[in-house]
Amino acid sequence: MNSSNFNYLSRAMEAANIRQEVISHNIANVNTPNFKKSNLVFEDLLAREIYGEDTKGKLQMVKTHDNHLPPANTPFVAIPSIVQDHQTLMRVDDNNVDVDIEMANLAKNQIYFNALATQMNGYISKLKNVITSSPQG
Repeated sequence: MNSSNFNYLSRAMEAANIRQEVISHNIANVNTPNFKKSNLVFEDLLAREIYGEDTKGKLQMVKTHDNHLPPANTPFVAIPSIVQDHQTLMRVDDNNVDVDIEMANLAKNQIYFNALATQMNGYISKLKNVITSSPQG
């Protein structure tokens, strides 16, 4: 079991919770003139954190001798961010919320959150079993 999995799962659940609020805010303002919908960006940032940035065409710094200093890599930590969409125009009143798309996104996010919660529950159950199991002897 990897403790980083717990970290990733809890942060993804937090992001899904924030996304639920963002989508609900979009739906609540479907009839507000000049309202611009918002989206939450997280999964791509988390993938960047886990797998690293695209390094195509770049030389990787390596330590070739014990006396060399290690490469100064500051770890990238994915943080959910809310981005307002100014590109899409849906209606004459400059509101760009499509309630059908937002409702579909709401359902999709709920399924995503439930899947994360199931994984988190499984991880905690395994951890609990490891902690409470008696040693074989």
